[in-house]
Amino acid sequence: MFNSLYRIPPFGRAWVGFISLFAVQLTDPVIMTIAGEPVLRSEFEYSYNKNNTEGVIDKKTIEEYVDLFINYKLKVAAALGEKMDTMTSYQKEYVGYRDQQVRPTLINEADVEAEARKIYNDTKNRVGPDGLITPAHILLRLPQQAGNDEQIRVKNRADSIYNAIMAGGDFAQFASRYSEDPGSNKNGGNIGQISRGQTLKEFEDVAFSLRDGQVSRPFLSPAGYHIVKMLGHAPMPSYDSLRADIHRFIDARGIRESIINGKLEQMVKATGLPQEQIMNQRADSLASLDSDMKYLFKEYHDGLLLYEISNREVWEKASKDEEGLNAYFKKNKKKYTWDAPRFKGIAYHARSIDDVMEVRKVLKGKPFDEWAEILRSTFNSDSVLRIRVEKGIFKMGDNALVDKDVFGLDATPKKIKDYPYDATFGDVLKAPKEMGDVRAQVVADYQEALEQGWIAVLRERFPVEVNKEVLATVNKH
Repeated sequence: MFNSLYRIPPFGRAWVGFISLFAVQLTDPVIMTIAGEPVLRSEFEYSYNKNNTEGVIDKKTIEEYVDLFINYKLKVAAALGEKMDTMTSYQKEYVGYRDQQVRPTLINEADVEAEARKIYNDTKNRVGPDGLITPAHILLRLPQQAGNDEQIRVKNRADSIYNAIMAGGDFAQFASRYSEDPGSNKNGGNIGQISRGQTLKEFEDVAFSLRDGQVSRPFLSPAGYHIVKMLGHAPMPSYDSLRADIHRFIDARGIRESIINGKLEQMVKATGLPQEQIMNQRADSLASLDSDMKYLFKEYHDGLLLYEISNREVWEKASKDEEGLNAYFKKNKKKYTWDAPRFKGIAYHARSIDDVMEVRKVLKGKPFDEWAEILRSTFNSDSVLRIRVEKGIFKMGDNALVDKDVFGLDATPKKIKDYPYDATFGDVLKAPKEMGDVRAQVVADYQEALEQGWIAVLRERFPVEVNKEVLATVNKH
């Protein structure tokens, strides 16, 4: 009876799809439709909550954020209309962002634990049955090409030190005084805990033959003559005692990435699918299970598109449109004012008094934006710099030489060695005369004007519908 009540109706599985969609609509309704694409309440909430946390200075109300969100979506719709999502550069960058989130989910702590145990077992096998030793040594260096007299001299010195130690001398003090190994002589010759295979074979053979406290006779290695004292033996520590250190080592050395690569290779072999398809499937699976992950992927996707089209329509366009910038400046010239005069020119230092006057001569009547190249080619084209120059639009306090010579302030310019003659050249402006005088501000304002005009066009081009009833339930359901 139960089964008959819930049997799929004869008009097919489309009914089941409709029921599923209806269920989603009840729990996550459409909050707005932009350019024909529905936006679920959960996506708007994700975006709003992420961009309006407690630490945000310019925190928006939900109502204030609606317009920002719509503008964002309209720009993305425009980018999709231009098929920017099909560009190889875009796809590569998006996949790179996405995979940064997906790759860590391909492994779990059991995989990392297995790698940690492998590292431990490999180390244990390398250490072998002889375990670990802690030797101290005194090294008297001997070049491998040393002559017979030099070899005898160093050998006799090593024997003398050995005899003094055996007569009751303190090994650590002798090591600090005579050892020529800078890495250990400050520690009384202690080189720390080692295992086989970590040092010279000649050193290793002698050191591992010693008992605790025993001192070796001087012996020769490629580095010189050694006297070794055995400070102690120890077995390989247990895995549990080293586990935390090994896990820190895995994280510090980026070994997790190697584990992930190995896991991906296994998945490729097991499924026969290319790695790219496996990553796509994994991303889809994560997105279906975790709405935050789904919207993070979407944020990457839309954010890259937004950057590409905004750069084309606003940012790069404004910075390179000299004609548009100049026209905008002329139209809005009254809004660009200064609270105090500026000096548009150069503060310079010359090697000779003749160059002070020559600078003024070559710059007179020339456009300001050409000054730097004129000065470089005239005075500093070879290895000897005849003048040192700072060019710009200076306000009081920007440059001590300008303050003193131009603004008449009580300032002390810093003297530059070999350049005893200080001078300035340029004009004092009460207000900007041309666009270049306030270029950065004009570019920013022009970008804003292009942005507003672009948004107006997008609002006309793409329909926007907002469900105010659903909007009222944001963060309240």
